[in-house]
Amino acid sequence: MKTLPSTELLGSSKIKIHYKRPHLNQMHRISSAYDADTILRKYINLKQLDLRECFWVMLLTNANRVLAISEVATGTSRGVQTNPKYIFQLALLTNASAIIVAHNHPSGNLNFSKRDISETKKLQRLATLMDITLLDHIIITSESFVSIAQENKL
Repeated sequence: MKTLPSTELLGSSKIKIHYKRPHLNQMHRISSAYDADTILRKYINLKQLDLRECFWVMLLTNANRVLAISEVATGTSRGVQTNPKYIFQLALLTNASAIIVAHNHPSGNLNFSKRDISETKKLQRLATLMDITLLDHIIITSESFVSIAQENKL
């Protein structure tokens, strides 16, 4: 009996996932947008905030403890292109129950653009489908931050 090429390819693929969460005592807990901003600033390159837009995801446990923070996209001074597939790959690989996304505005302007709101709603729809909670989307500048959730835009 002849095996179809597609069957051969599928039959030879093996995927293993190895992940060990950080020790519980070392995990920061997020209880507000202020906490998210403070913790994020500890792990990102603050010298880049006024240079180009970057997009980050904070991966959280069910108790809102930080599993990981990852820069998922780097853009230009005018914008950043996000990749939801990559964001949710990280969420699934770390078994995250919730995420907080963030990006910076090099201009210092803390106003949400229409694109910021539409991208947030898109991420929220995708998160819901995967039983992951999108807690917030924060925009940061060198001076301050603003939370889409606190502004009731989520």
